[in-house]
Amino acid sequence: MAPENNEDIKAAELSELLRAVRERVSARYPGANGAGSELLTDLMPLAHARDAAEAKIAAIGSVNPRPPGLVNSLIQAAKGTIARGLGWFVRDQIVFNRETMACVEATIEALNDLNLSIKLLSQRMDAVARTAEELKDIRSYWTTWRSEWEHKLANNEMQFLRSVADLQIAFQHRATLMETNFRDNVKAQHADYLAALERTTLETQKKLAVDFARANAEIHAVIHTELRLIRQRASSLIPAAAVPPQSSAAIPQAAPAFDYVRFAERFRGSEEFVKTNQQFYVPYFTGCQEVLDIGCGRGEFLELMREARVPARGIDLSRESADLCRSKELQAEEADLFAYLSSQPEASFDGIFCAQVVEHLNPSQLPEMIRLAARALRRGGVLVIETPNPECLAIFATHYYLDPTHKRPVPHALLAFYMEECGIGQIEVHRRSPAVETMPALSTLPNDFRDAFFGGLDYAIVGRKIA
Repeated sequence: MAPENNEDIKAAELSELLRAVRERVSARYPGANGAGSELLTDLMPLAHARDAAEAKIAAIGSVNPRPPGLVNSLIQAAKGTIARGLGWFVRDQIVFNRETMACVEATIEALNDLNLSIKLLSQRMDAVARTAEELKDIRSYWTTWRSEWEHKLANNEMQFLRSVADLQIAFQHRATLMETNFRDNVKAQHADYLAALERTTLETQKKLAVDFARANAEIHAVIHTELRLIRQRASSLIPAAAVPPQSSAAIPQAAPAFDYVRFAERFRGSEEFVKTNQQFYVPYFTGCQEVLDIGCGRGEFLELMREARVPARGIDLSRESADLCRSKELQAEEADLFAYLSSQPEASFDGIFCAQVVEHLNPSQLPEMIRLAARALRRGGVLVIETPNPECLAIFATHYYLDPTHKRPVPHALLAFYMEECGIGQIEVHRRSPAVETMPALSTLPNDFRDAFFGGLDYAIVGRKIA
């Protein structure tokens, strides 16, 4: 009975295995019996066939119809020996069987994915169908909606036109009232307007009379000044009797004993720096035909005149400076300004430039220098003088006393007076080189105090010969 019991146990185990496989397949392919199953491929027969094949493969070599005993044992031993001996022959068949079952399994998986895709497509088609039905309902109502909308639009348009007509009538009525009121106001204010106009005319006449009197006084003052300048000019034409010749003792006899070019490079600045600052003066000499640079130094201003195509020449007390200018192909010569200006014919130049020179002269020489410069200028010619600004206290702490050849700073008011005495008018004063640019600590001072006592390190005075 033991063999039969073993067979029953194996059959029960196989049935249980098949049942578990069916449950797993049913759980894996729920769409086979659900909604839309009429569109899907039924995979259950294929799954049953696969299960049967797997069961058959599993049962190979396990079925023994003979009763137990010596004969059965011998036969089983012989079968085992033969099976082991034929293992090399049936090995490929076993592999083929396994690969075939794997192929069947993959096919079932692919078909299942296909069923799922078909099911999703069916659901989407159902949704599209429902949407189409809803659109049919919308189309059925469209005609009704459109007629109602057109009716409402016509009513609104009629109401709008009525409102516009009412507003237009009200506007015309109000405009008529405003026009009537305006005419009444104009008539009422006309008398006041005429009276106010008469008062304004009288006040304007009085103001014009005052302005005319002021202008007349200013004209007489200008005429008086011009006559005084003419008299001074006439007196300056009187030879030696009125103006004694300049003594040689008043004229500087020699240039400084040190290298003044190197001194200027260190303490005045590079040539490019000086040219940049002197660019300010170029417009005053534009159009001139003969310009003189008194104290030409390294020739920065002469180079600016050459770049502006203005004929210019320079003089300097230093032979080294004159040679340096000539090496740059500039027209310059070594000369004393008093001797040179005295030797020039009257009205020889229409422009004279003098930068950083007058502070080197004795105070008694300055009026003579201005007189000679005015004599050499043509009528309408321009005179530009640049010198340290004594109103700026910073120059006495930094720049002024660095140059041992400086004599005394010249206030612009004194220089303007000398120029006016020699027939030079239209005087302008320009403060140059703000001290705060080289001394940032000055920025902490109040603006009005800084401008009054620490303004420009230099000033330029510009005038034109009017007599």
